[in-house]
Amino acid sequence: MNFSINTSPEHAFPTVDLNEIKPSPEALDAVQPEFAIQRQVLPFASENGILFVAIGSVENLGAVDELGMVLGIPVRAVLGDPQRIRELIEEVFLEKILSDLPGTADGSAATEIDDTTDLADLQKMAGETAVVQMVNLIFAQAIRDGASDIHIEPYEREVKVRSRVDGMLRSTLNPPKRMHAALISRLKILGEMNIAERRLPQDGRIKLVIAGRAIDVRVSIVPTVFGERAVMRILDKGTAMLGLEELGMRPDLLGRYRDLIHTPYGVVLVTGPTGSGKSTTLYASLQEIWSPTTNILTIEDPVEYQVTGISQIQVRPNIGLTFASGLRSIVRQDPDVIMVGEIRDHETAEISIHAALTGHLVFSTLHTNDAPGSITRMLDMGVEPYLVASSLIGAVAQRLVRRLCPVCAAPDTPSAASLRAIGVSPEMAATATFRRGTGCDKCQNTGYKGRQALYELFEVDEPIRRMTVERSNSTQLRDHAIAAYGMRTLLGDGRLSVMDGKTTPEEVLRVCQRDGL
Repeated sequence: MNFSINTSPEHAFPTVDLNEIKPSPEALDAVQPEFAIQRQVLPFASENGILFVAIGSVENLGAVDELGMVLGIPVRAVLGDPQRIRELIEEVFLEKILSDLPGTADGSAATEIDDTTDLADLQKMAGETAVVQMVNLIFAQAIRDGASDIHIEPYEREVKVRSRVDGMLRSTLNPPKRMHAALISRLKILGEMNIAERRLPQDGRIKLVIAGRAIDVRVSIVPTVFGERAVMRILDKGTAMLGLEELGMRPDLLGRYRDLIHTPYGVVLVTGPTGSGKSTTLYASLQEIWSPTTNILTIEDPVEYQVTGISQIQVRPNIGLTFASGLRSIVRQDPDVIMVGEIRDHETAEISIHAALTGHLVFSTLHTNDAPGSITRMLDMGVEPYLVASSLIGAVAQRLVRRLCPVCAAPDTPSAASLRAIGVSPEMAATATFRRGTGCDKCQNTGYKGRQALYELFEVDEPIRRMTVERSNSTQLRDHAIAAYGMRTLLGDGRLSVMDGKTTPEEVLRVCQRDGL
């Protein structure tokens, strides 16, 4: 026996460490991929006519008995880590599923899909076991890797599946080109879209339960030259329910931000590019100030996460429910706190400001490069300077940087040029703890695992109000904030994270502007 099974008295059932063994080809060939995936049974060894299988729970013994009857041989069950069993099943049976697909050996299309393809044919293809399993595996693998988005990209001779993990896209699968139309049709069925429409963009939403977790998936499908391209945004409620302490704010900044959001009225803006974690910061802020005595309403596009105790409104422009029209109605709902998903135009900006001036605390987001730029952005929208000056109480800019993998991170000496680029002097470097990830299985050899936010908190004081009325530019506003109360820029926050050994200079420079010093 080239593997060890723990049968010590303290274990009521024999167990096996699946990290120390590699399933044998003979054992894998004995079980159908469909059975293994559906029943979560992992065959890993075959000795003396006995098939050894790993299960995640004794409740799965019925599947083991069923397997024994189907195969007609003795099957012995041992307990293993359920998560590891899932990972191995997806890994080892994926190739089997692909190789069993109907079609030509060279991967060319077995069925030509065009605008005249019959609807029944598309539905039949989308319902094939292999297609259903492939879609399930794509989702399961993305969830396991902690991906935020999944891309299915068709090209002339191939189809690529890529996942965005920690903000970076990486290739995960290359399904045969002949599967493309069936995969897209399957997604359309799950997202309740029109599978016969292949010339116009479509959006949908899929609700999944994977490994016991409820996952919401936003699907966008657009037609391209070589077929329809799908991008799926994975909305994991776990990330939205983070508290302010878990976001990565430094203690000094966290205290000042808490004071800001407990102000009775005014506008607080969170700025940054798409995918920089603005919504997560807003949800954390709302949960921080929620109490049984407050009435919090939000208007969002879309409502990404449902938050208990907060009334959320979904924007529907097709029926006239826009940010501006919804905001007018919200003000009549006796709110204490209002969250506007995004200020996109002059009208929404003006209503938000008037809501703040009439005694409400308003949160919203803007797309600007830094926090002081939020003032100039509002002025560019056509809002009167005196209105911005009298309503805005603060703005937070943020970016997400990848954190070093806790398993493989090791002491490191960055190059002098990279340290100079983020503003670390030789004196500062002498007391710093620099580290770098060497790459391991846990981080898929990237050296990074997970992300944290960098923050820049811009507080509006009396001189800033005067400068706003005078239409000063964002550089002048930023210089004043740094001189008056020591505002730490995004690059400055990143510099501290590098010196603490949490990330690397290259990662900070990837998301921050060098002139932020």
